[in-house]
Amino acid sequence: MDFVVIIPARLASTRLPNKVLRTIAGEPMLAHVCRAARASGAAEVIVATDSEAVAEAARVAGVSACMTRADHSCGTDRIAEVAAQNSWPDEAIVVNVQADEPLMPPALIDQVAAALANDTDAAIATAYTPIGDAETFHNPNVVKVVASAAGRAVYFSRAPIPFHRDSGNTDFARSARRHLGIYAYRAGALKRFSAAAPGALERIESLEQLRAYELNMPIALVEAVEVPGPGVDTVEDIALVEALMASRPASESAS
Repeated sequence: MDFVVIIPARLASTRLPNKVLRTIAGEPMLAHVCRAARASGAAEVIVATDSEAVAEAARVAGVSACMTRADHSCGTDRIAEVAAQNSWPDEAIVVNVQADEPLMPPALIDQVAAALANDTDAAIATAYTPIGDAETFHNPNVVKVVASAAGRAVYFSRAPIPFHRDSGNTDFARSARRHLGIYAYRAGALKRFSAAAPGALERIESLEQLRAYELNMPIALVEAVEVPGPGVDTVEDIALVEALMASRPASESAS
């Protein structure tokens, strides 16, 4: 199974300026993400950016850089431009790894790529992990996903879904799923996604995956074999990630 990893990485960030180049454990955050992607089974890893500073950091980290336009509204549109620049065939598999996920497990990258390769009717594949506590279930910053019996994503929301009417929404542990922000796309799906304007649901929930939902693009859904550590949005997140990195076994840290 051949696939490519693209890491969309813009330098501008409202909450944490220059986020992808912030130092974590002595290296730019982007370097940690690139290392995880390189440890996956990807045939190639590319950083998609509109910043020459980010592109240089990618090259130092041992991966390719592709310069893209600065006006993309989301990371998926940025990786769609890379796919178009390379004229990849519609069936080519592209995994989108976010640049603020320095604790991304390589096994999860491989898993979503395999999920898409194995579901020939799906346009996209993504992953989830079960939710076991009420605080996470009701947190609007945690995206929830509802799955069909066939293993497809039915809907994504910031709301606590599915709603358990008879239990007052306390009996959620059997069915609540947290969506993990990693995607595998067919290149043809990327082309269709980026050509479409954001729909009403995407704008309401501020979730770009709902554009695919509104376009009726089948999304394969798998339970993550390994859940990523926390992503980075704040300076406090950097300290947490560094602490987690320091606590890992030496063999794992070197991988």
